[in-house]
Amino acid sequence: QVQVVESGGGSVQSGGSLRLSCAASGYTYSGNCIGWFRQAPGKEREGVAAIYTRRGTTFYANAVRGRFTISQDGAKNTFYLQMNNTKPEDTAMYYCAASPGRGCQLLGRNPLPSAEEFQYWGQGTQVTVSS
Repeated sequence: QVQVVESGGGSVQSGGSLRLSCAASGYTYSGNCIGWFRQAPGKEREGVAAIYTRRGTTFYANAVRGRFTISQDGAKNTFYLQMNNTKPEDTAMYYCAASPGRGCQLLGRNPLPSAEEFQYWGQGTQVTVSS
């Protein structure tokens, strides 16, 4: 049974840093696509970052490129989203998602895989950035 569990959310002042963690379990593929998404109240869910675990290839939304970093600890099957230079518009519920055994598929000019590419989702962790 695949499980995805996020942690590390909280409150931070604008310009501060926060690190989110995602523990994924229940599968043994070496090549997987892991993504971070977020959804703010009244807004649609949007992709933030993704990583293809076999090669360590990373993908970022334009809004966070240069500020956020997605990484992995293969031994722990844990994934991180390091959020630096945060902004109030980063406030949202952040979700980790897993697509075991599959690469990160990009469609058209999208810089990230779509949410539909991911089969397993965590419950989310809240991030609040105050100005």
